[in-house]
Amino acid sequence: MPNSQVVIVTGGAHGIGRGIAEAYVAAGAQVIVADVNEKHGKETESHLIGSTFIPTDVKDPQEVDRLVKQVKKEYGQIDVLVNNAGISKFMNFFDMTIENWEEIIQTNLRSVFVCSQAVAKVMKEQKSGGSIVNIASTRALMSEANTEAYSATKGGIVALTHALSVTLSDYSITVNAISPGWIEVNDYQDLRKVDHEQHLSNRVGKPSDIAKACLYLTDPQNDFVTGTNLVVDGGMTRKMIYEH
Repeated sequence: MPNSQVVIVTGGAHGIGRGIAEAYVAAGAQVIVADVNEKHGKETESHLIGSTFIPTDVKDPQEVDRLVKQVKKEYGQIDVLVNNAGISKFMNFFDMTIENWEEIIQTNLRSVFVCSQAVAKVMKEQKSGGSIVNIASTRALMSEANTEAYSATKGGIVALTHALSVTLSDYSITVNAISPGWIEVNDYQDLRKVDHEQHLSNRVGKPSDIAKACLYLTDPQNDFVTGTNLVVDGGMTRKMIYEH
């Protein structure tokens, strides 16, 4: 059995997921990057010592089952699952097709159910239990126009989180969500002064801000926090905005 945590990060090959994977590796964990993008996945594995890339379409139950069996066979346990994989597609409400809707729902929401179920079956048999973190969004709580499908998935993730926290409580499995606000995953230096100043924190968020929240929620000694949705948004959802 490994001495460090074994962590699966879905969508861990780029953006917020890459930041989360980097943080767990830095903390001494063995990180499995489950991502559909093989180019980014292989690049992450080669540059991030302590990570292993396993190509996975996380909305496909068969691929997820293969992923979980491979991790269990190689490492003997799964301590943490971070359900981060998702797509951000915003389109005109009146033009959206049912195919557009289903693609976003299945990628963002169905994947959380599929991965959580498969991993929880392993965690259930472990004396140590485990931790699941689902990456939601402040768009579960507030919206811009033409974000219906994406917002629905993130609201669904928050609801699924508190339901799972109750269901899995008997097996020492904590389940929490994180709702990021504006997290800049491209060139941070290109941001404008006004971008930073509209946050109560006076800056736009970084992937490392979400990674730190993941580390907090999955600390083995932090089993008192479960069923919660931690909003990490620089205070934006607490700011009243008036149009003059």
